[in-house]
Formats: sequence, C-alpha cells, structure tokens
Amino acid sequence: MTALAFYLFAGVLIASAVMVVTARNPVHAVLYLILGFFNAAALFLIAGAEFLAMILVIVYVGAVAVLFLFVVMMLDIDFAQLRRGLQRHAPFGAVIGGILLLELLLVVALWRLAPEAAALRAAPVPPAVDNTEALGRILYTDNIYLFQLAGLILLVAMIGAIVLTLRDRPGTKRQDIARQIARPGRIDLLRVPTGAGIATTGILRPEPAEAPAAAKPVAHQPQGEGH
Repeated sequence: MTALAFYLFAGVLIASAVMVVTARNPVHAVLYLILGFFNAAALFLIAGAEFLAMILVIVYVGAVAVLFLFVVMMLDIDFAQLRRGLQRHAPFGAVIGGILLLELLLVVALWRLAPEAAALRAAPVPPAVDNTEALGRILYTDNIYLFQLAGLILLVAMIGAIVLTLRDRPGTKRQDIARQIARPGRIDLLRVPTGAGIATTGILRPEPAEAPAAAKPVAHQPQGEGH
C-alpha cells in the first residue's frame, strides 16, 4: 500500500512539474506548481518527515505560491512581446541547458553512499525524540553558526534587492516623519455641548453671497388707437 501511494504521488508530482514548464497560461502554471507542492508534501509524509511536509504546505503553498499567483494575476504582462526574442536566444538557452544536464549526469554517475550511512540507518531512534525535535537539535545546536550565517546571507540579499530596485521618482509623495512628529502650529480642543452646534465656540460660518436680483419683466401696455 505504501509503495502504491509513493508511485501515485510521485507520478502526479512529475506530471505537474512538466505542466508548470509547458503551460502557456502563467496562472495555470502556478496552479500546477501548487499541486506539485502538495504531492511533494505527501511524499515527505510517507518518508516520515512530517515537519518538512507541514513546512512545505504552510510556507510554499500558503505564502510563496499564493504570492506568485497574486503577482501574475495583478500584473498586465504582454506574453506575446516576451516571446518575440525566443528564437534569437534559443541557441544560448540550449547551451545552458546542455551544461546543466551534463552536471546532473555527472552527479548521478559519481554519487556514492558514505560508508557510515548504512550504520546510521540501522541505528535505533530514541522513542522520546520525534523528527521535529531531532531536526531542531541539528539546526540550533550542532549547526547553529551555519544556520545564523545562512540567515545573514539572506538578509544581505534582501537589502541588496531593495537598494537595486529603489528609484527616486519625481513627483511622488513622501512622508516627513520629523514634521509629522513635531506638529507645527497650535491645535485647540473644544468641548461643544450637545445640540449647541458651532455658534458657542465663536466659529461663524461665512454668510452666503447674495444672488443678483433678477430683472423684473417689463409689462407691455397696449397702445391706443390715436398713437
């Protein structure tokens, strides 16, 4: 039963990954990506890594994929214009794809199991420690400095992306924090009784301008016969 579930989820994952690349509609591609994330999470559950499965669903499906879908649906992208230079850049893309394929083949051909891997798989797992706690011990105890270094690298990359995309656009309204906190001028708070209106506070409404007097119609008197 476990093998059948593994092949089922793995097949759907591969099919969804292919559809992400080949789908013409970017919205459909993001939806296929979400389907692939769910199937990958199911494979993690089969492997016994429930923490990674929940992280994949919560972080990638609940945040990253939804953000992709929101951006794709909100931006008005002319995909016909993007495909105009496809044939011109196709040879360069083929060279890059060939290099990546060669590297993957080298990794698969030269990959070997470590000598101590079989002994670690046969080692009994403490019954009082679950996968989440064991992963936390490895990240925050054994490799705490590497974990902090990875966070620092991501922080520097985020700041660099903000600096590179920040542009001074003329005519944009900016917030002046110092002026807002200083509150120049004087503000008087008045307590107006209920039903008194603004007459008791000394604030007088400007009188409406008088409309110009309409011209009175001239009555035409009938002329006499002698005139």
